[in-house]
Amino acid sequence: MGPLSRETWAQRLGAFRASPSAFMAGPEGEDLGRDLLNELRSEKLSEQTKVSLLALSLEYPAQLWPDAAAAEAAATSLLDTLVLLPPRPSALRRPLLLAATTALAAGNALGPTSGASRRLLPLLLGLASGRDLGRGFGPASEQRPLQATACECLRELESCKPGLLGGCLGLLRSLLGQEGPVQPLSLLLALALRNTLVIQARARAGLQGLLVAGDMPAAGGPWNWTLAEEGDANLQPQAPSWPAAEEEECGLAVLEPSPEEARELRAAVAQLLDTSYLLTPVAQAQLLWLLGWALRGLRGQPPVLFKPQLVRLLGTAQLTLLHAVLALKAAFGEALFTAQDEALLLRRLTLAAQHPALPLPAHLFYLHCLLNFPENWPLGPTGEETAPLLLGPRLCRGLLPSLLHDPSALLAHLHLLCLLCAEDEEKEEKGQDWCPRHYLGELLAGLRQRAALHGGPRALATLCFQASYLVVHCLATQPTVLTPLTHGLARLYRARPALAPHFVDLLDRVGPELGEPLRTALRQEVVSRPGRDEALRWHLQILSKVADGKAPSATLGFLRAAAAHCTDWGLQQALLQVCRALLRAGVGEGLADLLQALARHLEDPDGRDHARLYYILLAHLAGPKLGVALGPSLAAPALTSSLVAENQGFAAVLMVQEAPAPMRLSVGPRRAAGPVPVLQLQVEVLEPLYSVELRFRVEGQLYAPLGAVHVPCLLPGRPCRPLHLPLQPRRPAPAQLAVRALFATPAGLTCHAHLPPLPVNFADLFLPFPRAPDGDKQGFFEELWDSCLPEGAESRLWCPLGPQGLEALVARHLDPFVVVAQPPTSYHVAIRLPPASRLLLRLEAAQGDGVPVALRTDDWAVLPLAGDYLRGLSAAV
Repeated sequence: MGPLSRETWAQRLGAFRASPSAFMAGPEGEDLGRDLLNELRSEKLSEQTKVSLLALSLEYPAQLWPDAAAAEAAATSLLDTLVLLPPRPSALRRPLLLAATTALAAGNALGPTSGASRRLLPLLLGLASGRDLGRGFGPASEQRPLQATACECLRELESCKPGLLGGCLGLLRSLLGQEGPVQPLSLLLALALRNTLVIQARARAGLQGLLVAGDMPAAGGPWNWTLAEEGDANLQPQAPSWPAAEEEECGLAVLEPSPEEARELRAAVAQLLDTSYLLTPVAQAQLLWLLGWALRGLRGQPPVLFKPQLVRLLGTAQLTLLHAVLALKAAFGEALFTAQDEALLLRRLTLAAQHPALPLPAHLFYLHCLLNFPENWPLGPTGEETAPLLLGPRLCRGLLPSLLHDPSALLAHLHLLCLLCAEDEEKEEKGQDWCPRHYLGELLAGLRQRAALHGGPRALATLCFQASYLVVHCLATQPTVLTPLTHGLARLYRARPALAPHFVDLLDRVGPELGEPLRTALRQEVVSRPGRDEALRWHLQILSKVADGKAPSATLGFLRAAAAHCTDWGLQQALLQVCRALLRAGVGEGLADLLQALARHLEDPDGRDHARLYYILLAHLAGPKLGVALGPSLAAPALTSSLVAENQGFAAVLMVQEAPAPMRLSVGPRRAAGPVPVLQLQVEVLEPLYSVELRFRVEGQLYAPLGAVHVPCLLPGRPCRPLHLPLQPRRPAPAQLAVRALFATPAGLTCHAHLPPLPVNFADLFLPFPRAPDGDKQGFFEELWDSCLPEGAESRLWCPLGPQGLEALVARHLDPFVVVAQPPTSYHVAIRLPPASRLLLRLEAAQGDGVPVALRTDDWAVLPLAGDYLRGLSAAV
């Protein structure tokens, strides 16, 4: 195939971006990477189109180069293309460097045995240093952008192989003092320094003069692959969370540099910090992360090096820099931050969080910083959640939650208020005009009042229960808060029983501090209500959760009154769930009479069976055995009572079990008729099956979801009519159907089985066009033929005939689609391919061993499928 046009490449790239996995699995996926590399050297494509192709390789390197060998070949080809560029200015040099680096990194091909790696690394370091090795690429106007790009590429490779540039630290230090891009060089040096310190500390080795300036490694020379192999491949350029940082301290403390090495290390860190003000805020934050993590706990390296930057950054308005400052505070504490610094930072966070024009993400950020503020001398055990000691009620008056806040902001403010209430436990209202717990109670009451509105938004109810859970999580040991909360939630259920699912979820998540009193309050609310109103199903759902051995007479009385109103299957099952909960709680007196009454009077036979089973279990099993029989697991220990085995068998009947496939499914003859293609399926069974449901699934997005096929009964030896499965292709392409069968056996069990996949061939999608007007079939075909171009595609191929001849081949495979026929040498065929494609064939001037075929289609993706189909006709049985 010759070079593709810009429009064709635009179509291919659009199809690939829409679904990369489906495109790579298609007929063109295998050639996409090779075509992309070839087109980069074509002179017919513009540089803009080539940049688009390189952008694809940067976004999807794993799909284009799936293994190390492919990535190595791609990187080699990209480097060759870079070398062949003319000396004039070009927009391709930087994308080519990035693409070669990405191919090696994503394909895991970077290593000492890789030829592309031995070419790329000296080239990148030469470009980054501006030495002779990099001056031959492009004019002088491109040297500075190329230098920045080379630094970015080296930083990516250092991230993939930590320690790779450990031997170049001295060179990178010298480059930072020269004219060049400051930000890329600073981030590269900081990352290489941090990785080297961590790796050398783990290896219990010194810096070994790595910070002293040295010569650049020659092409293919001794790069520090040994240090890279000792490094942890999971090291990331970003710092970890604050607790994880303490684990790193233990490893770094092992490294004890000599006085000369310590002096060089301090000089390197100071050099990086002195130039940090020239970096963007995001780059400055990353630099501080890296240096702070590298020096944390390192002996002989005081954090006072950060002090000049701290004076500059304490007043910053950039959130990224503020986050980095807080990370330094968590890492170094009072060694770097004085008490005045801590008070200033805390006051600044508090005032910033109260700004009325603050966007919601920034608002949440400031609140998160306050909730996780790293104090110099925190009170209480490590890991305990407390408010900062200097953050008193007066300072955070403006941070109190309000019903007007956004839900996420309200929960963050509420979290801070709960921490203040926890500290205020010992401080009752002794002359104070404001109490945090009093404000908390009013806020929760307001949330419950909004949640109790009938027909109100679901989000208000959800927010109320989220706030309740947060209060319980923070104030679980304060009964003065939990008691009114319990009573308030009970009143909320009384006002709106439809919130029962929220109450069940809350009971599942909270501990016994709130769970036990709330269960009691809800049970009292339910049993005191009449059992015949429209909220009966909600009452039963709550009772199934809170019913226990306490006050069983009231619960049983409610159930007796409610039984007369449980007329549908759902209510009866909910009633039986409460009975099951009482059984597991050990309630016996009165429950037996209720179960007997339910077994006689329930309308649904399934409900009567369950009630009868529960009565038998209650009458014959003691407490421990009854708990095992009603437990959720079928893998119960063997018991002496046969009723347990009977109960397990009853449960097994209600479950869908996996079984070997007792049937064979195959595709029958094609049926070319109707608006959509239909597969005719033939079924053979090895044993009687009932209520059979066949479910079909197609991987990817080629087909719309397929409906299930139902068969009431299948018997072995008795022929079954063909089953029809309509297909709805989104693209005319073959596919594989995964098949799953659901059926009932003569023993009464419901089973499912996986069947072998069914192929959907290209020919199974063929549909005929509507009948052409009498006497004008040739004109109808010519109109279709002409309509395919110029948007479509045209091709010619040789179709072998074999011994059967053209007439027999057409009659066997293409007869429903023939529009014009001049047997035995000429046929015009029109095929409709859903959803909206067409395939036209001219079979003319047949010879003894084959016939030339002219193809036209309005969908270029159909051509390779049609060619494979026609070439295989002579061998088809």
